[in-house]
Amino acid sequence: MSERHLSADLLAQAKSVVALYPEPRSALIPLCHLAQEQDGWLRPEAMSEIAELVGVTPAEVRGTATFYDMLHTEPVGTYVIAVCTNIACLLGGAQELLEHASSSLGVRAGGTTPDGVFTLEESECLADCDRTPCVQVNHRYVGAQTPQSFDQLLDDLRTGSLSDTVPPHGTLVRVRRTVGLTAEKEAVAAERAAMAEAQATRASAAKPPSGTAS
Repeated sequence: MSERHLSADLLAQAKSVVALYPEPRSALIPLCHLAQEQDGWLRPEAMSEIAELVGVTPAEVRGTATFYDMLHTEPVGTYVIAVCTNIACLLGGAQELLEHASSSLGVRAGGTTPDGVFTLEESECLADCDRTPCVQVNHRYVGAQTPQSFDQLLDDLRTGSLSDTVPPHGTLVRVRRTVGLTAEKEAVAAERAAMAEAQATRASAAKPPSGTAS
């Protein structure tokens, strides 16, 4: 048997997550987040093992992952910094902040610093419009930033002084889910069958009588 990419601990967590759902494939996205927590991004080997766990193909896992901004199929930095440049933030100086961030980090938006510590992203609305320009680090809000406070933010991230609030990229939550759906699989299956029957009945009733001109 070939060596597995997912660690034994993460594999155990993944199996426990799958068990929370009536259908294994429903756990696909949670498992992607778990794998990303291990590696910081979704490696091909991880996507293959996720596919095996939930009963789909690796292509389906990759297709799902590439649809969501929070999942990365290419390497990113330990800290992914997102600067919102939607209208409210633009009016609050987002473009100037993004240019400053690019200059401070030495990379353009979409790039990662050579040391692998920071990835800079230009983002759509981050839903913190009352504090502009809005910035997130690893999906954690860090408040409105100025060029000066941004440079301090970089220093704080480098020294680890924000580790309590901003974990390395990939750690979405630190609280593990332990409770799944309370409905029995048989009850879910019966409800789905009843729904399908009702849909078929409505479709049949909507058909014009035989021989009726349309």
